[in-house]
Amino acid sequence: MPENSSPTRGVGDRVRALRAIRDYSLTQLSTRSNVSRSMISAVENGSRPATPAIVGALARALGVTVSVLHGQPYVHMLQQDQLDALLGPITSALDSWDIPPDDGMPPLSLDEIAVRTSAISKRRAAGEFGEVADALPELIALLSVAAQEAAAGRDRERAHNMLSEVCRTTAIVGYRLGYLGLARQALARMAASAPLSGDPRQVAVERYERAVMTHAETSRPDRGVALVRQAIRDLDDDGEPSTMAVRGTLILRASALSAAHDDHSAAAEWLGQARDLAEAAAAADAAEELPGARYALAFGDLNVRLGELDLAMHRDDYEGALRVASEVHWPEDYQPTRVAGFLIRRASAEAWTAHGDDSLRSLQEARDLAPLLTRYHPEVHETVGTLLRARQRATEELRTFAEWSGV
Repeated sequence: MPENSSPTRGVGDRVRALRAIRDYSLTQLSTRSNVSRSMISAVENGSRPATPAIVGALARALGVTVSVLHGQPYVHMLQQDQLDALLGPITSALDSWDIPPDDGMPPLSLDEIAVRTSAISKRRAAGEFGEVADALPELIALLSVAAQEAAAGRDRERAHNMLSEVCRTTAIVGYRLGYLGLARQALARMAASAPLSGDPRQVAVERYERAVMTHAETSRPDRGVALVRQAIRDLDDDGEPSTMAVRGTLILRASALSAAHDDHSAAAEWLGQARDLAEAAAAADAAEELPGARYALAFGDLNVRLGELDLAMHRDDYEGALRVASEVHWPEDYQPTRVAGFLIRRASAEAWTAHGDDSLRSLQEARDLAPLLTRYHPEVHETVGTLLRARQRATEELRTFAEWSGV
């Protein structure tokens, strides 16, 4: 992945540049991608949105990853935020998973490590990527040693369970910052630890994250759906709320990936399964006195509504997406990153229905809730570009936001 991609250029500009490098005419790229010539031209000119399905098809036809068309990673922004220097030590920690730590590393019990692991997961959910990246190298090293040294049995499974979760956190941070190589490396470690955790749900969560990564790297939603199907098939439906949360999240991911593959009927069918499971999950939650671990996953009727929003966006039904969005109401304690993700999606629909002021307000709300997630989100960059192109002269407020987000 080139690390000098300019964040000031949109997907359309990068498609045009790569088409020239490949020496493809519009007609040739249309044939290769199964995207109409007029649609490609409109995307290149910025007069139509580059939906995830279109970006995936064009990336596949041009022989690049989706992240390349989004211009990630945004290296100059990472340097400004002093995040680039934090990524190297994380890579080294993952590479050194079987090497004993330096003598200066304090020995910690599994209980003490568990406190740190829980804290880092909460910070990840809050979008505090800088603090998370700073803490990850030592935590990865501690858990790698704990997993090796723990005697067979519950302690060993517990160490591997926590190592799986920390590797997952690493993958998510790498993915959000546009470093898919780091994310893939972390997922490989998670794939090695999850089966040793004694928790089949942890194995399913690894496949969920891998499905997300497979789509990002190969722009092949069908492979992601295959991974999700395998995870659902292998995870027994034992009626536990935590199992329902994992299964429901997998089903919603299958819906989103199917929509990205333009298989809207399959996406709707997956959503129907998610609705049924959400009802059962609500009943199980009501009956559970002590809710168990949910693997930092949220699943319920609200998440199904977000799946409906996502499907409407993939269908280019932006008015329909806004109708769904108007019916979404958040619990007060909902994860900031999830709310920000919804606001970013809504902002895109608002931009493409000529509600520019509303779109900017949604982006600003997302920034207030999860600054780094918003700053590095490729859809934010595309939406800001859309808002800038829609005006002969941008307002000071829009220019300020565009400068902050690196557009």
